[in-house]
Amino acid sequence: MQPERLKVGELASRAGVTVRALHHYDRIGLLKPSARAASGYRLYDRADVARLHQVQALRRFGLPLAEIGAVLDQPDTRFAGIVAEQITALGRQIAQANALRGQLVQLQRQLQLGAEPDLANWLSTLELMGAYDSYFTKEELQRLPFFQFDSQRDGIWGRLVARIAALMADGVPAASRQARHLALHWMRRLERDTAANPDFALRMSALMEGEPSARQRIGITPELKQYVIDALAENRLRIYANYLDTDELRRMREHGGKHGKQWMTLIAAVHQQMHAGAAPGDPAVQALTREWFTLFRQGAGDNPATLAKMRLAIDSEPALLAGSWINAEMLAFIRQSAATLQAPR
Repeated sequence: MQPERLKVGELASRAGVTVRALHHYDRIGLLKPSARAASGYRLYDRADVARLHQVQALRRFGLPLAEIGAVLDQPDTRFAGIVAEQITALGRQIAQANALRGQLVQLQRQLQLGAEPDLANWLSTLELMGAYDSYFTKEELQRLPFFQFDSQRDGIWGRLVARIAALMADGVPAASRQARHLALHWMRRLERDTAANPDFALRMSALMEGEPSARQRIGITPELKQYVIDALAENRLRIYANYLDTDELRRMREHGGKHGKQWMTLIAAVHQQMHAGAAPGDPAVQALTREWFTLFRQGAGDNPATLAKMRLAIDSEPALLAGSWINAEMLAFIRQSAATLQAPR
């Protein structure tokens, strides 16, 4: 008895696909009909129908047509590897969807809290959020205050940037009382809005340096940033002046600010070790401690009396650590590690 064969339209209707799709499968060799009628119509038998079902199953699985053909034509294909690739691809899609959802939630909050922003503002916000995604993971963004929409915080930063820019425009030196006060306020806000995490602060700095749109949106130019750094350095020198003599202070002024980025990288590394539960005597921590004191001496010199006076100042003047991402716990950790280096073996 002649086996049952279906014309292309009949197969399309029963399988829930389009005739155009079946024609395409035929052209690319994915599903060729087993026979043709005298009139030229494509005819599909039971084996063809079974292959079509397999194609549909793998399509739902997310495989591209080219890979489906390879899987079906080579039964010994390692399917576990394909499954792993699909899981990875789905993971990326889920992460992208979650990132998009987070951005939409941020915009929804903006709409709920104020007037509807214009298109340029919307696009600028989306662009900035996209930049954040390049520097922070999804989990980190949930802990980063800067990423959370907060009109009050944004207003504080806007006013702070404007006030410092006005001082610069008026030619007010960074050593002035107004500049030093604003710089101290700036650094305390920055430490708070980076969740007191020095690694977050480093990446925020990299974001600002690498993303011109972010700088333009917030208004923090390289010149303004340097003005704040200079004002903060002057503030610290004036505190140290109560503890150091003229020569010691002169050395601090000449050498104390030369290793700012190295300090931040080191502080971030120590913070990471502490967060991971490392002990002060661990070799990795001891290496960081050696680097800590090397940098400290490059700024202050090797005179034990000077180092003792500086330690007294640091312990007595909280403003010296303001905006440094160093706290009392970290200082104690470093000092405990230093003690393990000096302990007899």
